[in-house]
Amino acid sequence: MSETDNSPTNSETIDKPAGWPANQPPESTQDWSQFAESDREAGFEISENFQRFSQKNDAFNRAWWDEAIMSPDVARFYGAHQNPQPRKADGFNQWDYALINSAWSVARDFAARGHPEGRREGFLDPFQSFLPQAEKQVELPSIEETTSRIKQVAKFLGAEKVGITPYDERWVYSHAADISSATRDEKPNTLKGDFKSVIVLAHGMDNELVKSYPSATAAAATGREYSREAAIISSLAAFIRALGFEAVGTSNDSAITIPYAIKAGMGEYGRNQMVITEEFGPRVRFSKVFTSLDLLYDKPKKFGVRQFCDICSKCADACPPKALPKGPPQELGPNRSNITGVTKWSADCAKCFTYWTKINVDCAICMRVCPFNKDYSKWTMRLMQRLMGTSLRRLMLWLDGRLEFGKRRPPFEWWRLMMDQDKT
Repeated sequence: MSETDNSPTNSETIDKPAGWPANQPPESTQDWSQFAESDREAGFEISENFQRFSQKNDAFNRAWWDEAIMSPDVARFYGAHQNPQPRKADGFNQWDYALINSAWSVARDFAARGHPEGRREGFLDPFQSFLPQAEKQVELPSIEETTSRIKQVAKFLGAEKVGITPYDERWVYSHAADISSATRDEKPNTLKGDFKSVIVLAHGMDNELVKSYPSATAAAATGREYSREAAIISSLAAFIRALGFEAVGTSNDSAITIPYAIKAGMGEYGRNQMVITEEFGPRVRFSKVFTSLDLLYDKPKKFGVRQFCDICSKCADACPPKALPKGPPQELGPNRSNITGVTKWSADCAKCFTYWTKINVDCAICMRVCPFNKDYSKWTMRLMQRLMGTSLRRLMLWLDGRLEFGKRRPPFEWWRLMMDQDKT
C-alpha cells in the first residue's frame, strides 16, 4: 500500500467521527484555555474541532459491534486466555501461551472481580477501592515534600518512573463502554471526583522479550506490566485515600493516558503512536492515579523524538497491515477510532487490531523496530540516543539499520537465554 493510500485525504472513504457518540457528551467542568501554555510546551496542536473521545469507539470495543472489525478471529483472539490454540511454530507453542497467560493472570483477575456489577476494571472501568477513604485528612507538609513523598511511595510500590500533571478533563472519555451490553453500549464514565492532579506511573517492559515480537512469548512482556501496574496503582491509590484524599487508580480505562504521560514529563509522542521515554524508549506501559491532592507538576520534556520521527518511518515500513502513517501529522485520522481535533500521527486502529486477531496475539513490531528501542543500561546506547536528538540524527538512523538493532530474535532464544542465566 502506498503512502497516499494510507493518508486521510479522500473524504468519501473516511469514516469520520462526526456525530459520535450518539449520546451528548457531558458538559465541560473546566476552562480548557487554561491548558494553552502547557499544550504548547508539550507540542500539542488542538483545534476548535476537538471532541472528547468515547471509549465505545476504540478498536477493542468496536470489535463487539462494528462489522468493519467483527470476525471469527476476534472471538478466537479474546478467548485465547481460556482456550489457547498453540501450534508448532516457534513462539506459539504451549509453553509460550502458558507464559503469556500467566503474565496476564493478575490483570485479568482484577478485571473479572467486578463483572457481576458490570465492571471490567483496568480495561473499561477504574479500579474499585475496597478500603474506605479516611474521614480525617492528614496534615500535609509543604507541597514540595508532599510531592516527594508521593513519588517515593510510588517507586517503593514498584513504579520505575513517576510524573505528575494537572487534571485535564479533555482526555477523560466522554462515555465508558458497558461490558454488560453485548454491543458495548455507552454508559456514563464512572471516573468521578474533585480531582486536581494526575499521577502517571511508568512500567518498563522486558527488553529481551520485546526483541521477539510478534509472538506469544513476547506478548508476555505486555501482560506482565498490566498485572504489575494493577497491583501498584491500586496500592498507591489506597495510600492516598488513607491520607484522607480522593484517589482513583486507572490503567487503560477511563481516560486516554498518552496526553497525561507527555504532560507529566515522561517522554515524547512518536510516529508509532507511543510515548518514547529516555529510559525505555517505547518499551513502556503507563498507569495513573487521579487525586484531589495539590501537588507540584512536572514539565513536558523533549529530547528530539519529533525531529527524529520526521525523518524516520521504520515503524510504518515494518507494519504488516500498513496501519501506521507516513508523512507529517494530520488532524483527521483514518476512522472513528481516532480522536477529533488533534494534529498528530494517527494509526488505522482497525487494520492494526484486525492483524492482531489474525495472528492471535498482539503484534508490537512497531515497538521492536523503533530506533529508540535500546538497552539504556549501556553507555553506548545512551550516547546514541543523545546523538539521535542532534543534527547527526540521519547518521544515527543509518547506523541503526546497519547494525540491525530492530531485527527480530527467534522466540526460542529467550528460553535458552533464561537457561544460560540459570547456569551462571
